[in-house]
Amino acid sequence: MNLSAFSHPVRVAVIGGGPAGLMAAEVIANARGADRDLQVTVYDAMPSVGRKFLLAGKGGLNLTHCEAFAPFIGRYGESVSALQPMLTDFGAQQLRDWAEGLGVSTFVGSSGRVFPKDMKAAPLLRAWMQRLRGSGVQFCMRHRWLGWSESGALRFATPHGETAVQADAVDAIVLALGGGSWARLGSDGAWWPLLAERGVGVMPLTPSNCGFDAAGAGGSGWTPFFAGKFAGLPFKSVAVSFTDSRGHRFNRRGEFVATDTGVEGSLIYAVSSLLRDEIALNGSAAFLLDLLPDKTLDQVSSHVRHPRGSRSLSSHLKSRLGLEGIKAGVLHELLGKQAINDPVQLAAAIKALPIKLTAARPLDEAISSAGGVRFAALDAHLQVKDNVVFKCPVFCAGEMLDWEAPTGGYLLTACFASGRTAGYGLLNRLGIAQA
Repeated sequence: MNLSAFSHPVRVAVIGGGPAGLMAAEVIANARGADRDLQVTVYDAMPSVGRKFLLAGKGGLNLTHCEAFAPFIGRYGESVSALQPMLTDFGAQQLRDWAEGLGVSTFVGSSGRVFPKDMKAAPLLRAWMQRLRGSGVQFCMRHRWLGWSESGALRFATPHGETAVQADAVDAIVLALGGGSWARLGSDGAWWPLLAERGVGVMPLTPSNCGFDAAGAGGSGWTPFFAGKFAGLPFKSVAVSFTDSRGHRFNRRGEFVATDTGVEGSLIYAVSSLLRDEIALNGSAAFLLDLLPDKTLDQVSSHVRHPRGSRSLSSHLKSRLGLEGIKAGVLHELLGKQAINDPVQLAAAIKALPIKLTAARPLDEAISSAGGVRFAALDAHLQVKDNVVFKCPVFCAGEMLDWEAPTGGYLLTACFASGRTAGYGLLNRLGIAQA
């Protein structure tokens, strides 16, 4: 298929106005020229584009990560083979160069994460929108995609009722509808059954980078005392280790937060996929919490056994080991009276306290989602294979694909990269030379 096959301008519908959809739109629009007439329209359910992108940048937009490519690509777990070509073409440095082209300089933070110099998402999005509009991209906001009609028309719900874009008015489609988290910002996963019923291979959407409910002393959640006193407070300078029933291992230092019902935060998000899958397989998962990773078990044991005279145990642990606040609180929460007064059991718990988890928090609370359109259902250009059920080529990009990654810039980088891949794939499918 090529431009000579069309007697009209080539019309592309991009459904979804997040980073993946906007990147696809930009790639396609940039192929415009004297010998190629392209009309690109972005449809989005929200009043404005990039709602989740803006929220991600509320505390400082973490665009990507500066680590070497080998460990960088390793963050994508089981999806690495599918994502590696996309991230090779458009990885961390290319994303930084792209932002620089919009007038947004970036810097590397102490953790290796990359941020805009002003730490904000809004200036980048404004500059991007200005460039997209200058490239001729049109935007139809408050258009919530409802799927296809029997005739193949694209159906949209709008404030003025349902409207349709007829099948003969669209030559190619990019779906970039996001995952299933943060539904209020537009990514509600409502597309999942629409693709499943047309035979597209999809995996169920599940929480990723999420919190968990814990089994406390009472067997279900923290006790009211612990939750009332410590919910919202962080476990700082700790380490988490976990080995699942398939032999996958995790061991990392950092911090996380106690919630009313369990745990969440960066260290928990980093191991969330393993914990989630273990709970799905066996009904629960337990990680080991090292409250004092800078000390060995022998050192902790020595301090715990040291005579404390008339001092209370709490005063003794604070004086000898600096254990107080939430760290001391969780020991009292999870250890019985006999264990906490036994120096051997107490020292072992300080270095490896089991925290049992019973459920991931709901999908809509998660930072991102796993599951979605299977890579096996797509070709290397992210076009749906054997799409005889569609009136035109259909491509998928972004978080609606079946992959996941930890926070730290990896999520956004892959969304941008997959949107770019879908955009170039569409141009290739239509026989349009790349700009």
